[in-house]
Amino acid sequence: MKTRYLVVIEKGEANYSAFSPDVPGCIATGNSVEATIDEMRGALEFHLESLVENGESLPKAKGLNFYVRDMGTSDEDILAHVVVNIPETALA
Repeated sequence: MKTRYLVVIEKGEANYSAFSPDVPGCIATGNSVEATIDEMRGALEFHLESLVENGESLPKAKGLNFYVRDMGTSDEDILAHVVVNIPETALA
């Protein structure tokens, strides 16, 4: 199964960094936007798999509109939805 999580990508001095407001503590960096999204996808899948292995529930993915209203993003931030694979054991 797949689901989408919102990812916020911020431009730094020498690279990009990303986080998902739905998955606290899950972050990634990259040299380009595309590399950062790829790294974030892997970080999200690893993080979600760890949650499942520890018997924790997966965070609910909220829609983009939820965050645009309340998050206070800047004009320079890049918002993207990242499709991630959900561990099959989470579906049982």
